[in-house]
Amino acid sequence: MTEILKREFIYFWYYFDIQFRQIAGYWILGIVLGSVISVFGKEKIHGLFAALQGKKLGVLGLIPASFIGIVSPLCMYGTIPIAASFSEKGMGDDWLAAFMMSSILLNPQLLFYSAALGPAALVIRFTCCFLCGAAAGLCVRCFCGRKKFFNFSGFRAPPNRDTDPNPFFRLLKNIGRNFKATGLYFLAGVILSALFQRYIPAEITASLFGRENRGFGLLMAATVGVPLYMCGGGTIPLLQQWLASGMSMGSAAAFMITGPATKITNLGAIKIVLGLKNFLFYIAFTVLSALAAGFIIDYVFRL
Repeated sequence: MTEILKREFIYFWYYFDIQFRQIAGYWILGIVLGSVISVFGKEKIHGLFAALQGKKLGVLGLIPASFIGIVSPLCMYGTIPIAASFSEKGMGDDWLAAFMMSSILLNPQLLFYSAALGPAALVIRFTCCFLCGAAAGLCVRCFCGRKKFFNFSGFRAPPNRDTDPNPFFRLLKNIGRNFKATGLYFLAGVILSALFQRYIPAEITASLFGRENRGFGLLMAATVGVPLYMCGGGTIPLLQQWLASGMSMGSAAAFMITGPATKITNLGAIKIVLGLKNFLFYIAFTVLSALAAGFIIDYVFRL
């Protein structure tokens, strides 16, 4: 029994070590660059969004709103108070929906980290998140009209934790907080990936999510993204392994949309500002967007 456990541990460590060395650099790079943007660019980014308010862009304003949501380094609980402050100043709910939706799906740290999945997956992730944000704003604009879609009452901007007068120490503290916030999820993702490589044959992954079973794979990926997604950093190792084992790019895109959009901590905040009816619309929009993105990637572009 001891020999069996020892042998299995050696196999597990072999896969863990390979996966860790392949992806740790991207994780570290994502944290460092994300912290640089958070410490030195956050105010400028949100200033750009505020500057849009005085411009009569109409529906075209959804494009910069969605892009700014992606480059904003705040988490959902930081994004909502910022959106609330913009709403108080009269910004339309359609622009706010585009900003918040894309911010939920992607941030600079996760974008840099996603480079571990390869150039194609990186471009697809950015494009899908950007288009989902713009589409969310368009839906609010078309179906809500002058009615308020959000209820931001009670939300106030959180205190700024990047207050150290020394820029270098301010950056180091931000990097430390990001390592602390994502480290366990990163290790959990690498461990799960190593276990998949050791005990789940690639043929099973290919049969569930692969190119030969695209329709069912899309549904599976969109569904699995709901309970499995806890942190973006924890899912990158899994996605890397699944793609290597035959997962279609469309299924990966579906997972990358439903995962962050239905992350349990995000849902709690979203439910508060949307109310039950609009919250159900949000869930339906997320699932349909994931399936549409996966379908287009798999069946139209055949990636």
